[in-house]
Amino acid sequence: MLCSFNGTVLSAVLPPLLVTQFVLGALGNGLALWIFCFHVKPWKSSTVLLFNLATSDFLLILALPFRASYYVSRLRWNFGGSFCNICLFMLALNRSGSALFLMAIALDRYMRVVRPHHPVNFLSPSRAMCGACVLWLLAVSMSAQVFTLEHANTTLCESFKVENKNITLNFSWHKFAFLFSFYVPLAVILFCTVSITSHLKGRQIAQHAKIKKALFFIVVVVVLFVICFLPSNVTQVIIWLKTDSAIRNLSPAEVCPAMEDLTTVFYITVSLTYLNSVLDPVVYYFSSPAMKNIFRRALRLSQASDTVESAEKKTRETASHSNSQL
Repeated sequence: MLCSFNGTVLSAVLPPLLVTQFVLGALGNGLALWIFCFHVKPWKSSTVLLFNLATSDFLLILALPFRASYYVSRLRWNFGGSFCNICLFMLALNRSGSALFLMAIALDRYMRVVRPHHPVNFLSPSRAMCGACVLWLLAVSMSAQVFTLEHANTTLCESFKVENKNITLNFSWHKFAFLFSFYVPLAVILFCTVSITSHLKGRQIAQHAKIKKALFFIVVVVVLFVICFLPSNVTQVIIWLKTDSAIRNLSPAEVCPAMEDLTTVFYITVSLTYLNSVLDPVVYYFSSPAMKNIFRRALRLSQASDTVESAEKKTRETASHSNSQL
């Protein structure tokens, strides 16, 4: 039997958070997709990865208003079982897709810094898009199982369900996909970060301006990934361990009350994963100086920025000329 929870805390905390994420995410990722489609020419392989990450985020944003409605109704889904599975699929696909594309972006930066002459750095955009399609297929394969969920006898719309009996094989696959889509990309991203840092320090060029920007970018990816995905993964692992223990040591009627507080924490932390879609435009902005300039021009900020930079340059040149005369 599935555990049903009151949802009072969730109805107060999550709707404002989800609505805020929807507004900011729609603006940020909509702007990013517009810039990629109409202002970035020609595309590079790294641009392909950023575009697909923005697409994944935008798909998630479309599902957030329905999740907000669900929590406002205190965990009561009012849009039918089929549409519930579609929304759950969108959320799971974004979680897996975002993690995989952030991993690919970190790998791309690793190859360009540590192995600059490797053939993979010279992939055409079309071949990079083929690689992106492979990542999409992997994300879909890890997320498609949500379409097997049935909601005929309950108004709950959750892919992570606490039960007071042994977990089914189908749910075991969901556990594997949830863990795989976080811990494997996390290991790869950390490896890339450590390797880039060690490589640059070994060559004693870590103080160079471009190198500092590259390091800052990869640190942004790591921090963004950990903040958004780590809390829900840790909480879910605790829930799985505690549920197994509760099923063995408590009566069926006692299992659900024992898991309610921890499950509430999970619902809140899993909503932080959606924050990833709001913050990813930061990744696009800092991905390269060229991308930063494109964003500035698209937002009509370049003239002000260029004026400030020109003024500073002129001031430095004037000071240098004065010193030489002295």
